[in-house]
Amino acid sequence: MNEADRLELAIPALRRYARVLTRDSVAADDLVQDCLVRALPKLATVRDGNDLRPWLFTILRNLHISRWRRLKRTLAVSLKYPETGVQPAAQEARSDLYDVLRILFQLPEEQREIMMMVAVEDMEYGVIAEVLGIPIGTVMSRLSRGRAALRANFDGKASRPVLRRVK
Repeated sequence: MNEADRLELAIPALRRYARVLTRDSVAADDLVQDCLVRALPKLATVRDGNDLRPWLFTILRNLHISRWRRLKRTLAVSLKYPETGVQPAAQEARSDLYDVLRILFQLPEEQREIMMMVAVEDMEYGVIAEVLGIPIGTVMSRLSRGRAALRANFDGKASRPVLRRVK
């Protein structure tokens, strides 16, 4: 399998991660495209046999952070994510899925992205810590708080609001 094939296999994971970061499918696709444009020229430098996802996730996350910093400087207003307007399905399982996604998107970005990497991408804590540039204990703490908030909100027992980091 050549580098281009390995890159192509990572695109669905990149799209999922970008969707979690941006909460918007169009912005997520733009972010993935920018990530691929940055990664493609340097693809030959990645060791053969290594999983490309951590490297690509790092590029994607850094691009996302750069975009937010640029928006903060130019707009000087608080940006909020638009509501998706998703109509709940008649089937209970599908309705539960929308409830979980709605609650997941209410979590702080730090918890949301770690939960996605663990639950969807099946990444190890050490790899996540390396991608995000944080200690492994912080990964485990954020994952634990995210799971607890998700569980409490889904069960309707949210006793306190989800805390966000103040900058």
